[in-house]
Amino acid sequence: MTSKIALITGATAGIGEATARLLARKHYRLILCGRRQDRLEKLNADLSAQTEVITLCFDVRDKDAVKKSIDSLPDAWKSIDILINNAGNAHGFDPIQTGSLEDWDAMIDINVKGLLYVSREIIPGMTDRRAGHIINLGSIAGKEVYPNGNVYCASKFAVDALTRGMRMDLNPFGIKVTSINPGLVETEFSLVRFKGDEPRARSIYKGIEPLTADNIADIIEYVLSSPAHVVLADITVFPVAQGSSTLVRRD
Repeated sequence: MTSKIALITGATAGIGEATARLLARKHYRLILCGRRQDRLEKLNADLSAQTEVITLCFDVRDKDAVKKSIDSLPDAWKSIDILINNAGNAHGFDPIQTGSLEDWDAMIDINVKGLLYVSREIIPGMTDRRAGHIINLGSIAGKEVYPNGNVYCASKFAVDALTRGMRMDLNPFGIKVTSINPGLVETEFSLVRFKGDEPRARSIYKGIEPLTADNIADIIEYVLSSPAHVVLADITVFPVAQGSSTLVRRD
């Protein structure tokens, strides 16, 4: 049991929602952030019997909205112990020569700039208190490039570099920084990437047992429960059927 405050971006679906539900059971106090107010309200209703919850509705791409939302937190909620930068998306699956500029902007704005905007608002409080833990959700796409992954992979390589840089810059303050890099996880990810094409999205997981959002939430909780002097810095996790970003054994 803990009374620590955890802020989770992208909390309304997938890994973010699974993590919120697990941390609620562990009695973390939760600041849940997302773009969809109706989902935030449902999550609040579901979890408020287990722990204290505040919801913030904003788009991480909008730096003014990020600042305004986080500034609006009551004083008792401003000492954020844990930041989980989970918000992120893949848009499109095109070779570089035919890629959509709109898709490129969305991935860079959400995956890279959004992470930076939120982190910039939270980190100064952690450095003042000389304590905190930041968990950035990366991807195997930030370790290995694959065909048609181009800009998405670039955005996740940026997350990997930013995580390493954070760990160095924040080392003098005793702040933990962790990167979690999943392979194939079955969430809304592929449905968004393929713009609502459900058969194509389902085909990504055909013939394998992929990771689930709950699997990643379990890893996050394990990372957070490690001893004070231990930081699990960089974790890559695959389903058994996956050997790399491009090698998948299908039954």
